[in-house]
Amino acid sequence: MKQKHNDYIAIPAFLKVEAGALERIGSFLKENHLQKIVIFFGNGLIDLFGTTVMNSLLDADIEVLEYQELDSVHFEDITALAFCLPNKTQAVVGLGGGKVIDAAKYCGFLRKLPFISIPTSASSDGFSSASASLLIEGKRNSVPARMPYGIIADTEIIKSAPKHFLYSGIGDMVSKITALYDWQYEEDGGYAEVNDFAMMIAKKAVNSFVRTPFETILDDLFLKELLDSLAMSGVANEIAGSSAPTSGSEHLISHALDKFLEKPQLHGIQVGIATYLMSLVQNHRYQRVRTIFTDTGFFDYVQTLPLDIRDYEQAITLAPSMKPFRHTFLHEEKYRKLALELLHQDEILQKIFQ
Repeated sequence: MKQKHNDYIAIPAFLKVEAGALERIGSFLKENHLQKIVIFFGNGLIDLFGTTVMNSLLDADIEVLEYQELDSVHFEDITALAFCLPNKTQAVVGLGGGKVIDAAKYCGFLRKLPFISIPTSASSDGFSSASASLLIEGKRNSVPARMPYGIIADTEIIKSAPKHFLYSGIGDMVSKITALYDWQYEEDGGYAEVNDFAMMIAKKAVNSFVRTPFETILDDLFLKELLDSLAMSGVANEIAGSSAPTSGSEHLISHALDKFLEKPQLHGIQVGIATYLMSLVQNHRYQRVRTIFTDTGFFDYVQTLPLDIRDYEQAITLAPSMKPFRHTFLHEEKYRKLALELLHQDEILQKIFQ
């Protein structure tokens, strides 16, 4: 009998989201019998966190076979790096932002080794996803990888990162609202089949996040909820066997921007703007999206960026070609026309693109 994807669901063996988590990296790895590791640090992070990491690993008798800073996500560079890993390697650790997380994740995937994700910012759900964003012929492309074997997120480090990374994470997290509505729309139209459990997990993640009380986005509870919810999003994708629970028309706009902009904004920033637009197009929970983006300061931040409305016009037009096998709202001409109209008519979007 042919078995379905959901007979084999990979989820992280451990998830540690807490203050001071980085100081306990050695004990976390030892508890999971990972004794010989390779570590990739983001650019400049050995000076910041190297001593803390190495002391923790030394105390736990973890052998570091190699460590280096990594600032490339070129497909060829990462592929070559993967096949130069020592044969004794039991796990690949990536510590830093999106670049090093994606690079280390893909190395682990190619070598069939556990990958340990240690994000230093909460800019997207990439630290928990089963895909990696690499540069292929100079453009960002999402390639298959594997979910992290473990996730270690030190909320004190996340809190110290520049605020725009948090705004990016907020944008990426809230995007699950429009992504899930797109997925349901596809099923209603006979274009896809929704996995109910994946839908439930993704809904719980985003609803828990947007209902979290906070005074500032640096509140411990808010940060933990953001990281937990982003991690849950990765699990939802794994259950579904695709990114459909967390990536819809709003992500297609961002993917299109990545294709033709010389310097795209952070993924979650582009996705967040597109999420608000698509919530209006879908006529679905746009009040909730507007409230969370207003209260967190997301809208205030994006108004400071040099954004060109013509870029978003082009991205809306190109969106369906990013994933022609999908059938989101933007795959229909009437909704692309509506998106273009709202881009110029909505009061908040007018301020963003002033």
